[in-house]
Amino acid sequence: TSEGVGEPSPIAGGSRWDLYLYMGDDQVHWFSILNSLVIVLLLSGIVAMIMVRTLRRDLAEYNSVEEKEELLEESGWKLVHADVLRPPPLAAWLATTIGTGMQVLCMSFISIACAMLGFLSPANRGSMLTVSLLLFALMGVAAGYCAALAYKAFKGAQWKSLTLLTAFLFPGIVLGVMFVLNFFIWGQHSSGAVPFGTMFAVLCIWFLISFPLVWVGVWLGYRGTLKDPPVKTNMVPRVIPSQAWYLHPLFTMLIGGILPFGAVFIELYFIMSSIWLQRFYYVFGFLALVLLILIITCAEMAIVLCYFQL
Repeated sequence: TSEGVGEPSPIAGGSRWDLYLYMGDDQVHWFSILNSLVIVLLLSGIVAMIMVRTLRRDLAEYNSVEEKEELLEESGWKLVHADVLRPPPLAAWLATTIGTGMQVLCMSFISIACAMLGFLSPANRGSMLTVSLLLFALMGVAAGYCAALAYKAFKGAQWKSLTLLTAFLFPGIVLGVMFVLNFFIWGQHSSGAVPFGTMFAVLCIWFLISFPLVWVGVWLGYRGTLKDPPVKTNMVPRVIPSQAWYLHPLFTMLIGGILPFGAVFIELYFIMSSIWLQRFYYVFGFLALVLLILIITCAEMAIVLCYFQL
């Protein structure tokens, strides 16, 4: 037998996790925030310069029209103003992407808000993942609603196909990859493999909760009313001239992702360290600020790339 003697500790019970929750100097996170803000300010300056340049040129042309009392032919981005609202070839796929993006965005905001308020303790390592999965399933309503509004704006009528795509496309890809990788982990007899009961529970959440909520969201979205479009769409689409190689969509997507990644890569390092190196991550206030900066950066990057392609 063995005996132990307890000694009183001067550290309060609520502070005994501080040693394990220490993540180093907070200056690294502030450097990440400053780096992200510099990128946002740079893109904001570019967007402002583009808007000022475009508006100044338009005002100059309008003044010259008034002076000469003759209509000049439209040029530049105004040539395609009657084609921007034309339904795309794969309208259902685009609407599905919009709906799933809103689903992930709502899940991220609510999860980070709950963690910031202290509802998700980093001591319980599975709480964040569990809440994220449940929120993703519950946000199926937002996915279906936003996808239905976009698809309705595209004059789409196959709402049943839209419901199936929104409910099964992106979640099916993620879960399929996870299940395949889990089979390999099972084959190595690793203790890190996801148990069969957990996999079955995830499938039940997907089919019994997420899919019905997506259907409800699509139903609500189709019942909603859309605003009148700001411009009319031409019956005959305008011929798009050939563009330079650096304006190809694949190249612009590759270049367009560099600045958003540069805005979040420092904070992403800490998140990956908490996942793969068994460390704790609890600075959710920094994470919420970085997420907001990422959204602004992506929006401004999309504006700049669209302008350069016109």
